[in-house]
Amino acid sequence: MDRNSGPVEGVEHPDHRVEFHLSSGDVEAVRFGISPGHELANAVRVLRRPAAHPLQWGWLRAVRDRLPRDDFALLATVVGDDGYLPDFLTTTPRWDLTPEIELDELRAAPLDPMRVDFGKMVRRSAGARQQALREMQEHPARARGMIADAWAAVWDAALSPVWPQLERLLRADVAVRSRTIATAGIASMAGDLHPQVSWGGGAVRVALRRHSEQVDCRGGGLVLVPSVMSSWGCMVLTEPPAQPTLFYPARGVTAGWARDSADIAAALGALLGAVRGGILLAAGTARTTSQVAADAGIAVSTASHHLAVLRGAGLVTSERDGARMLHLRTPLGEAMVGAVL
Repeated sequence: MDRNSGPVEGVEHPDHRVEFHLSSGDVEAVRFGISPGHELANAVRVLRRPAAHPLQWGWLRAVRDRLPRDDFALLATVVGDDGYLPDFLTTTPRWDLTPEIELDELRAAPLDPMRVDFGKMVRRSAGARQQALREMQEHPARARGMIADAWAAVWDAALSPVWPQLERLLRADVAVRSRTIATAGIASMAGDLHPQVSWGGGAVRVALRRHSEQVDCRGGGLVLVPSVMSSWGCMVLTEPPAQPTLFYPARGVTAGWARDSADIAAALGALLGAVRGGILLAAGTARTTSQVAADAGIAVSTASHHLAVLRGAGLVTSERDGARMLHLRTPLGEAMVGAVL
């Protein structure tokens, strides 16, 4: 390839990039989300090519022998080893998106857009995979049901056991990025997302291998989505009606990210004390003082004391909800939990 020539769509070139152009209204609408479907799709790719993903080897050793073979083979056919991911596999990422909601959205995915996605995959494949995808394109309703069942089976075997650890990493990343926007601005945050990402001329620029595009976010903003499983680099979603989306590697992903929650609690306990460490680890969802006490096996008055200490250190926040007081990790608390992973 002549690297002095301009980039050609679909052909690797160092100058390929997607630019998300943001108006002043778009800057205010930049938000973060998480995507269980994106994590699962990239987990399939990791399992297909483990040598290329050393940060996932600890997780790989734990899951590879319990995968449902036929379901995994079907998902691998749909996902492929690289490049384009069909849009129907994921819904719009958001902060409160759960695996259960993602699966429900997949089961109800509209059939006409699915046919379009299958057509794109057919053009990008060959041989037995191409034939299998062509059959799915011809019978999308049947394919949708089979893919959703396979999604559920592979999720239960591969990601469900480690979802708490994975989700903590994602939320810790979002907490840190949100804090950067608040204190240093969006340009500083974007420039620190990944070496492929930069900011300039009112646009978030993403260097890609085979694709270039100018995306006018048109007042709809941009969704930023951290990922543990795609730790190799960035991906984008640009085609309407999907929200413009940038997937980027979450910070703090190490080879030990999938270790057991008990190990994480022990590490936090060594720093904060066992009880406070356990309270902080469980504070990813809002709980009342009574619930905190019950979960920790301590008196309500003792829980109130520990929560006051954590609140004073800026690790949890407490807000009144009617007669109840709800306690939740702060961005600093999220970052501390994420750093232990």
